[in-house]
Amino acid sequence: MAKNYIQPGNTITWTNEDVTGAVDVASGDGVVAGSVFGVAQTDIAVGETGELALIGVHELPKVSAQAWTFGERIYWVAASGEATSTAGSNKLIGVAVEAADNPSALGKVRLSAAFTI
Repeated sequence: MAKNYIQPGNTITWTNEDVTGAVDVASGDGVVAGSVFGVAQTDIAVGETGELALIGVHELPKVSAQAWTFGERIYWVAASGEATSTAGSNKLIGVAVEAADNPSALGKVRLSAAFTI
């Protein structure tokens, strides 16, 4: 192992900054932090630190009026806190790992661990 190795990077420690507009984050919420998307592993109050999962399959709130297919690219709408199949200005977070009906409130997404740009 390289002497400068730190960790696998499956999760990262994130501080919910005490800045204007910051809100408490609940366990399971999606979080865009700079160019990183992760899912909160615990509740993280403003000013507190917690872990964000960068990989794995997570059931996330989705835009209800969309049908998803297996393998479809999934994006994050930060303003609404929902996953969507619409790219636009939304952040790519992963792919659907199960079809989701229209309407449905939740969808299963395999996070890509890639940087959202």
